[in-house]
Amino acid sequence: MEIPKSDWKLFRMCIVDWQEAYMERLVKEYMDLLEGEENASDKFWKLEERIKKDKKHPGVILELSKGNMIFDIVTLINSGVITTADLADFSDELKESVDFILCR
Repeated sequence: MEIPKSDWKLFRMCIVDWQEAYMERLVKEYMDLLEGEENASDKFWKLEERIKKDKKHPGVILELSKGNMIFDIVTLINSGVITTADLADFSDELKESVDFILCR
């Protein structure tokens, strides 16, 4: 599918907000982890391991490519960063392509 310029532009604008919201959720999870009853050293090492894993997540870092945009959107949906409702302003063609891939 050829990605319309309007969808590509919108995606580049939205990804910033989507990732920021996802990272905000992560920070809250980190805070919960740190407020636990465990030893400080246990909390520290759990947090370090969690951040090491999370920093590779598409909700945190994503190499933007127009050719991979649909697959990136599907990955963001499948990993809980966004929902299909977040695609409301995108073209019907893009939404149909994403739905098609999600249903496979």
